[in-house]
Amino acid sequence: MAADIDEQPAGYDRLLSAEHAEAVARVAAVIAERRPRHVVFTARGTSDHAALYAAYLTEIRLGLPAGLASPSAVTVFGARPDLSDALVVGVSQSGGSPDLTEVLRVARESGALTLAVTNNPDSPLVATAELSVDIAAGHERAVAATKTYTAELLALLMLVEGVRAGDGVLPAEERAALARLPELAERTLSDDTPARLAPRYRFAAQLVTTGRGYAYPTAREAALKLMETSYLPALAFSGADLLHGPLAMTDPDVPVLAVVGSGPGGRSMREVLPRLGERRADVVVVGSADVEATARMAVPEVDERYAPLLDILPLQRLALALALARGEDPDAPRGLKKVTATM
Repeated sequence: MAADIDEQPAGYDRLLSAEHAEAVARVAAVIAERRPRHVVFTARGTSDHAALYAAYLTEIRLGLPAGLASPSAVTVFGARPDLSDALVVGVSQSGGSPDLTEVLRVARESGALTLAVTNNPDSPLVATAELSVDIAAGHERAVAATKTYTAELLALLMLVEGVRAGDGVLPAEERAALARLPELAERTLSDDTPARLAPRYRFAAQLVTTGRGYAYPTAREAALKLMETSYLPALAFSGADLLHGPLAMTDPDVPVLAVVGSGPGGRSMREVLPRLGERRADVVVVGSADVEATARMAVPEVDERYAPLLDILPLQRLALALALARGEDPDAPRGLKKVTATM
């Protein structure tokens, strides 16, 4: 897991290379030409959080309605929704989940434009879809997904911005901003704050993660990493939803990881943090915002669209360090396999 985490800056650099950027641009150009009226994502686990990020991007940057499909509607209940005007995107690291493949098959039969975003270009998901994007993350050794998650984020970002451009090609200003990501990721991973914080939460019985907008998928992914590596019950809430009841469960014994950036989503968290303070909650702020908290894992300031590519890095490091502090083996989570087949 440590090696996979450390490979992420190189993964960003590889995906941004001319070869892979041009491949993503070709797919984006086809989507732009087809002009879908709405976008449906289908995914499981970690990839579901990447898909949620892409749904935010799609609605904010493209102005198209976007949502996440429920695969069981198709595979268990036999639903056949009319997706004739839709782009349906399957996001999967392995591309081997039968239920996601079935959703894309049914969607394509109904007339949808289908796209597979995966780390395995030879997978059933790619064979089923009309279009595909290779996230080019390389072999991931650990069961807990890290570098494939961030590669999905970057590939989906490049795809959406390419569609927005119309011809699939990212504007020069966008390319220049993205080119800084590998170095910023290296800088973020060099900070040892996560390792220093881990012993503080060694005996935590439960934990809450929260964020808004682009940061919400990061909060959800952080919660999943903590659960699958440390077996620590972790609940993820949007900052808005946290105030609608779950706030009551927070207290000094329930640590809160709050993802707070410097953009609109981060600013909207400013009303959440004081409420957590009233509950005397132990709050760790992750992100570029310099706000009062128990502790902070600082991340370089970037456009809020890019922040999830950096904010998740210290949270992955925290999950790894916390698992080791609790005497667990993060490379062999109990009961889990690399590919989970569901129908």
